[in-house]
Amino acid sequence: MKKLYLIRHAKSSWKNLTLSDYDRPLNKRGKSNAPFMGNLLQQLGVKPDIIVSSPAYRARKTAQLIAKEVKYNKKNIDYYEDLYEASVNNIIDTLKYLDDKNNVVFLIGHNPSLNLFAEEFLDFDENIPTCAILEIEFSCQLWQEINSYNCKLITFEYPKKYL
Repeated sequence: MKKLYLIRHAKSSWKNLTLSDYDRPLNKRGKSNAPFMGNLLQQLGVKPDIIVSSPAYRARKTAQLIAKEVKYNKKNIDYYEDLYEASVNNIIDTLKYLDDKNNVVFLIGHNPSLNLFAEEFLDFDENIPTCAILEIEFSCQLWQEINSYNCKLITFEYPKKYL
């Protein structure tokens, strides 16, 4: 069995209009929501085997803040350029090329990519807000085998559900 935690980056700042989209930082809410959600995962006993993330600054910071809470070394986070402005196929390819020893994966990315992936795989049509987490379980042993027929949504968590 494979488990994917699909995580949208935390809320970002639009204050500095000279920054590119890629370089936008987290805002105050984002800086508090990411550790909060990481702590929630830690309290639930969730420990990732690997964390993969978009390299965009807001996604990187979200990944690092969550990693800290779940006691995952931030130096081991893998950043994939294809997860920035990703298509559903980019997300699928990223997952299918993971080492199969990794059973629990955190993937930090962006909308609309994450919503499109969730819609295609789970028929999930709710908006995925910033710092939300979809826990998805695949009933297969290899990442190459993931598809919309062997997956199910386990939980959908987001900060405003608790704060």
